[in-house]
Amino acid sequence: MEPARREITAEEVNALPVRRYEGEIVLVEDADGLARAAADAASCGVVGFDTETRPAFRPGESYLPSVFQLAGERAVYVMQLKAFPSAAALKTVLEDAQLVKAGVSVSDDLKNLKKLFPFQEASVVDLGQVAKRNGFRQTGVRNLAALVLGFRVPKGAKTTNWAAARLTPQQLLYAATDAWVCRELYLAFRSAGLIGPPGGA
Repeated sequence: MEPARREITAEEVNALPVRRYEGEIVLVEDADGLARAAADAASCGVVGFDTETRPAFRPGESYLPSVFQLAGERAVYVMQLKAFPSAAALKTVLEDAQLVKAGVSVSDDLKNLKKLFPFQEASVVDLGQVAKRNGFRQTGVRNLAALVLGFRVPKGAKTTNWAAARLTPQQLLYAATDAWVCRELYLAFRSAGLIGPPGGA
């Protein structure tokens, strides 16, 4: 069913129940973990994705993404981009035209990932753009989750140090939730007829 509303107030968002990802979170630390993530992604046809970057607090300060997360049907896979060589596997996923990669405001994510390794993305769907084309006034992931999915996504770990050598359980849950919500939003948009078949937007 198509969502009836296209905008929501901050007070209404805050009144909604909080939901976090409740499935398996896999911290990918070796080639076996990468292979599992790639196989899960390929088997389900649609993944949610996001990146996390160390926050910058000084003028002129900026950082490249530290974490890449991929939400498949069975689990969410969280990868620390400097921990071990993952570029080849991520390049394969991002370039796979048969695999829909759904995210929100993806242009900066893609641009910054390309500073880490080269790739030419295919079948990437920006859910914020889909929402905008369908009359939504707010196109950020939290407002869309509230409008389309009916729950509130917590912000807790957003400004923590994503470049830390070891991620905390709270960081892993936050990262997994963001990617999972993107996949759920894509499926909801597709079910409502607001998005085309896999591979289309």
